[in-house]
Amino acid sequence: MEPIQVRATPGYYECRVGVLKELPRLLREGEFKRVFVISGERSWKAAQEYIPDLTDYQAAYSTYNGECSDAEIARQSELASTHGADFILGVGGGKVLDVAKAVGNKINKDVGLVPTLASTCAATTPLSVKYTDEGEFITYTIFPRSTYLVLVEPEILLRSPVAYLRAGIGDTLAKWYEARALIEGLPSPSVPIQLAYEVAKRCRDVLVTDSERAVHDQQNGELSDAFVRVIETNLLSGGMVGGLGDQYGRIAGAHSIHNGLTHVQKAHTFLHGEKVAYGILVQLVLEGEWEEVMGLFDFYKEVGLPLSLESIGIKPTEIERVSEVIADYATREGESIHFPTSTVVTKKDVSEAINALEALKITLS
Repeated sequence: MEPIQVRATPGYYECRVGVLKELPRLLREGEFKRVFVISGERSWKAAQEYIPDLTDYQAAYSTYNGECSDAEIARQSELASTHGADFILGVGGGKVLDVAKAVGNKINKDVGLVPTLASTCAATTPLSVKYTDEGEFITYTIFPRSTYLVLVEPEILLRSPVAYLRAGIGDTLAKWYEARALIEGLPSPSVPIQLAYEVAKRCRDVLVTDSERAVHDQQNGELSDAFVRVIETNLLSGGMVGGLGDQYGRIAGAHSIHNGLTHVQKAHTFLHGEKVAYGILVQLVLEGEWEEVMGLFDFYKEVGLPLSLESIGIKPTEIERVSEVIADYATREGESIHFPTSTVVTKKDVSEAINALEALKITLS
């Protein structure tokens, strides 16, 4: 078993209504003077009324270009350095936050994050997922230190599009199925890895219990306990699985299927977590866990997650060709689909699993 590095949580995390009012105090306590804020146009529009006045911290503001790419990280790093920033503040969804973390790492400055979506665990994981400028997955980079602070304002997330909550549920549900695949075969898992396993199981339990209610409450504008439990599961618990377990708590087959889907043009309109949710089903077929697949079908219908390639926008006549594209990219050397086993998963294995899943969906329709 390989050694692991534990970065279980950000240095400071808080989730409550009005929490962003504490930002100036936290910056003062950290002795920060010059803040560089990175956000997207829609992210900033969603969060602006909650962000306190930062003029005392010589704040500069920058809009990112829509992708966490090497070119965008370099551009934002240069702007932050020109500003003389000693603190990077990312405000937005997963890709914005990943850009902010990568900039902080590149110029060796602390990072604070304000998530405007509960669609991934990007706010609490010390890594960034990199894409091409066209949105195709390249790799992910793990950073040597955790994020300095994360502040979660539930009202921002309540007002976000419900599709992102659904996507976060799909992405976080994968924590259990991927951690289980990575951990259960280990001969003697260490205490942090055991903790990662238990947190992953807790993610599944909360989501299966509360997701339908949380989605309903968000649609009705109700800041309920179920909604807060689900967003914190997506943002914090999901991040803790990898933070505790390192490579044994991050990604396996489901994320490889997602990575393959990023190379399918028609799937680009679907969110990261939606594609990962579909990847869970493919991973389970590869594992022969048909009973689990059947159980998830009902849950996916309740929450609104994709059950098939057709529900990700692929026409039935295109499924055979698309399955080969996904299988090709998902099984390339170094892909996480190979991590849990000593046997390499082949393109044929994945293509057959995808087609078997499509056949099951037709049978149950």
